[in-house]
Order: sequence, then structure tokens, then C-alpha cells
Amino acid sequence: MSADDAPSPARRQRSLLGAARARLGALRRLWAAQGPQALAALLAAVAGAVLVRPQFAHVASSLRELNATQGAAGLADMLVLPRVLLGLGLVLMSFGLLARARLAWVITLLLSLLGAGDALVSAHHTGPLFLLCLLQLGVLLLWARRFHRSSIAAGSLFALLSIGGLLLYGMLGSLWFGNGYAPPIRDLGTALYYAVETMSTVGYGDIVPRTPHARMFTISLIVLGISVFATTLSLIIGPVIGGSIKRTLEGRMQKQQRRNHYVILGVSALAYATWEALQQRGVPVTVVVSSAANSPFPSGADVVVGDATSNEVLEQAGVPQAKAVLTLREDDAENAFAVLAVKELAPGVKTIAGVNDARHVAKIRRVQPDVLFAPQLLGSDLLVRSLFDEPIDNQTVAKLLFADTD
Repeated sequence: MSADDAPSPARRQRSLLGAARARLGALRRLWAAQGPQALAALLAAVAGAVLVRPQFAHVASSLRELNATQGAAGLADMLVLPRVLLGLGLVLMSFGLLARARLAWVITLLLSLLGAGDALVSAHHTGPLFLLCLLQLGVLLLWARRFHRSSIAAGSLFALLSIGGLLLYGMLGSLWFGNGYAPPIRDLGTALYYAVETMSTVGYGDIVPRTPHARMFTISLIVLGISVFATTLSLIIGPVIGGSIKRTLEGRMQKQQRRNHYVILGVSALAYATWEALQQRGVPVTVVVSSAANSPFPSGADVVVGDATSNEVLEQAGVPQAKAVLTLREDDAENAFAVLAVKELAPGVKTIAGVNDARHVAKIRRVQPDVLFAPQLLGSDLLVRSLFDEPIDNQTVAKLLFADTD
């Protein structure tokens, strides 16, 4: 390359500046799509790790020393377990935040408030933990609208956290009031057994509370157990059943409302452009899409998935009550079969058949659609007329656009 062909410094600078702007634009789009929820999840995971990491040694030693001879004496070190549970909750909720789950947002907000309070009480954690929790609260409140999804995964994480917290409460309480039971509860295994037995409201009667404090604790454990299990079922099973009912009702309502509308068969570029034009005019449109095709239509579009030549699918799309049916599939043979299926099901409905290849016009005329739509004939004839400066009026365009089917 000669010296004259070499890029000038100004040109190189403009090229580098353009590349930098393109990368900056890509980063902005990435932040707009994933940034806030990823930042919230990262802060939750880091805050949870800060809470959990220093406590593992205390928990391990307490569990080793908590035996039948010591009983409740080892509970002093076990009091760090709520802080561990708080940290694990933040780590678990980080996955829900990535999924933009509203439930995860609410739980993380509460856990961050508790973490900030714990940081103020614990002097050796005041610095980093308090700042992390404050930053987490700010991020959650600033981008609260981002977290709007109903997530089964977030409900499952909440259920795991709630059951774990309740189990911890039941075990510590049983050990603390262990002398008030008959027989007394003095070891971790018995405490776990009694907590699960009481939370599940089974109540075998082999361990009975005798003192008022033990009885009040048992009552609280029963009430909390019922509440947690009921909430867990509603959070996990509720969205599944609710979503199924919603889809069923929406499908029935749409089927009832499919009257005096237009039906488009196909996912071709012409089908999408026609759908978009009808939507801009406020006209109700139903699209029939093959299950094997990639639908270009948005989620809000009235789409029926199935075979466009099936009577069941055409009835679901409301073809007998439609104003017109447009067969705009990418294959001309499929368009011909679709016209025959529509005429058999609803002979009085107007059919408009699209032709992808001008050579197939004569063949598609044989199925006798009401209108034959041939954009290739229109384009070629208009091009020739423009070359020879021949006049083009509305009557000419209509004649060319809708080829005569008689």
C-alpha cells in the first residue's frame, strides 16, 4: 500500500471514535436489558456471603458441642444461626432477582433491612455490610419496576427459606424450653424430631409440653407451621393453576370475540406486513400459524397455532364468522389447499389467495378464490409502464394487483 493510500491520522481517529461509540452503545443496550437485575443479584449474593462466611466456624463448633449432656447450654453460640439463615436467604434470592421475580424483590428488600439492622448492632460488621445493604436497598427501590414477573422459582426459594427458618425456630425453641417437656428435650436430634412433628401438625403425643412457656411455644410453632405451608402452596401451585385457568379463559373469550374479523393464514413477509397494516387501522385480525413455523408476530397478537387446512383449526380461528380469509403462505400449493379448505368449511366467506410465483397464477385460479393477489405481476407491469412513460391510474393498479379469477 502506497503512502497516498494509507489512512490519515484524522481518519484513523474517526474510525476509533466510531468503534468506541458502537461499543458504548452495545454496553448501554446490555445494561438496559440486564444491568439493574444483575447488579441487584450481585449485591444480594455479596451481602449474603459477608453475613455467612464468618459464622460457619461458630455453627460447626456449636453443633459438635450441642449434645445430650450440655442441653441448652450450647445455645449461646447457636444464636448466630439466624444471621447465617439471613445470609443464605440473600444468596438464594439473588437467583430470583436475575429472573426479575417480584416476590424475590420483596423478600430481598426485607432481608436487606434486617441485614442493615444486624450491621448496626454488630460493631465488627458495621462498615462493609451496612454499606452493601444500603446500596442494595437503593438499587431495589430505584429499579423497582424491573421486578414484575411471577416466578415459580422465586416462590420455591421463598418456600425453602421460610421452611428452613421455621425449622430453625422450632429446634432452638425446643432446646430452650426443653425442661418443660415430658420427656425433656436435651439433644439436637430430639429437637429436630419434635419441631417437624409439631410443624406438620401430626402430634404423636410422645413428647408433651407441661409448662406454660413450653405450651405457648408449641402453639406458636403450630400456627407458624400452618401459615408457612399454606403460603408455600399458594406461591408455588397458585401461579401454575392460575396461569392455566387464565389461558383457558382467554382462549374461550377470544374464540367468542372472533366475529367480523379478518383471518390471515401464514407467516410470510407479506402476511406480516398485511397484519401490521390492518392493526394500524384498528381492524381485528386472527393469524393462523403452523406449529413448525417461526412466528414473527408479537405476543399480543391473536394467533392460532395449527394446520391451516384443518377444519378444527379454521373453526378455532373463527373463519365461518370472518369477513375475509387471506391465504398468504410461502408455498403456492399450500395457499391453494387452504382456499379449498376455507370454501368447504365456509362457502360464503370471501377468500383472497396470494401468489408467490407469477407462473402459478393459472394453477391457483382453478381453486376459484374470490380474489387472486399477484404482487409480482403488479411490480413487473408497473416497471415496464414506467420505462415507456405509460399512464398509471387506480384502475390499472387494481386490475394488475388483483388478477381476474373469472
